[in-house]
Amino acid sequence: MDELRIRTAVASEAETVLAFWGQAAEGTSITDDVDGVTRLIARDPEALILAELHGRLVGSVIAGYDGWRCSLYRLAVLPGHRRRGIATALLQAAERRFEAVGGRRGDAMVLEANEGAHRAWSAAGYRREDHWRRWVKPYTGPVRTG
Repeated sequence: MDELRIRTAVASEAETVLAFWGQAAEGTSITDDVDGVTRLIARDPEALILAELHGRLVGSVIAGYDGWRCSLYRLAVLPGHRRRGIATALLQAAERRFEAVGGRRGDAMVLEANEGAHRAWSAAGYRREDHWRRWVKPYTGPVRTG
């Protein structure tokens, strides 16, 4: 797919990315707002990787690296553009990033009910680890100590 362009996002694209996720991504997150996306880009400008086809946003992945772990989130492709190699190109870009920073393993967040995503991640060489579960606690204000 010669026309496919893979690049990192810029903060001014936060609303565009959010609208794209509304069309292409499964589920929502507490950080699905302009502030959340712009803070991600400000903290780690290489993390949000986009795929464009003829100037149109058709795919995304967040390839976060905190100095210890390589985390993958929001791998999404517009429904009408799936099964064309876009997700593969995004994952390859994410994996190149992880290799460049010395990452050892990519951990992907995948919704339990999204069986299509399970097949895609498996085809990309990822495997499910059933002995782990995600535990979350949303923060709605300042974290208090003592």
